[in-house]
Amino acid sequence: MTQNNILVVRGGGDLASGVIHRLYRCGYRVLILESARPSAIRREVSFCEAVYDGEAFVEGVLSHRIQDVGECAGIWEMGEIPLLVDETGEAIKKLHPAAVIDAILAKKNLGTNRAMAPLTIALGPGFLAGRDVDYVVETQRGHDLGRIVEEGWAAPNTGIPGMIGGYGKERVIHSPAAGTIHSRAKISDLVEKDQVIAVISTEKNREIPVFATISGVLRGMIREEYQVSEGMKIADIDPRKEQKKNCNTISDKARCIAGTVVEILLSEGIVP
Repeated sequence: MTQNNILVVRGGGDLASGVIHRLYRCGYRVLILESARPSAIRREVSFCEAVYDGEAFVEGVLSHRIQDVGECAGIWEMGEIPLLVDETGEAIKKLHPAAVIDAILAKKNLGTNRAMAPLTIALGPGFLAGRDVDYVVETQRGHDLGRIVEEGWAAPNTGIPGMIGGYGKERVIHSPAAGTIHSRAKISDLVEKDQVIAVISTEKNREIPVFATISGVLRGMIREEYQVSEGMKIADIDPRKEQKKNCNTISDKARCIAGTVVEILLSEGIVP
């Protein structure tokens, strides 16, 4: 039997966490499903960090890693959000949620389908509304950010980050090589252009430096000792040095998208 106020969110990165945080605050019971090795950059505002640490705080809300879907009720009673490593969504069959929200932001569909729940929502490109899921939410910055797509696709992925402080692609840093990352700076540090913020240790025992592409606040950095691939996104710099506090708070983009998800749920009669 479908549980009226239970929701499953696939993904626990920063945008997903903004949605999850809003749903929690509204009174919904949320289960987060994550991969075994999440690669969040904005780790200070990502519930997926509970995969590694057992728990994660985002703006005063706690997610707690569980081992089995049967633990959900106890975690909800404690006022926390359960997180389960479940890449294929097997827990959905046991939980029978009112809605499934795909917030993986993989730019493609990794298996979410309309048969999973009475209502299905996906964030961003890779899903056809009305076929893959019931609704798609636009995630591209600009005039249509947060718009509900009832038929068709969200805007295609451009591969170019939205502009912040006059910078777009320059503010995102990709790994120059495959290997193990070792950070030389931490999230919220002020960094200067060409500063070494990390090194990549390769299989051939080389240490490849990672340079800051612009000056600003290191808003995000992938987890220490993560095994990265060449070209993988590993860091994010905000050129607005006065915005250091933003490293620990949910972004405007995530809050906008979260509002749209709540709108869809309420319009479909799924109330907390």
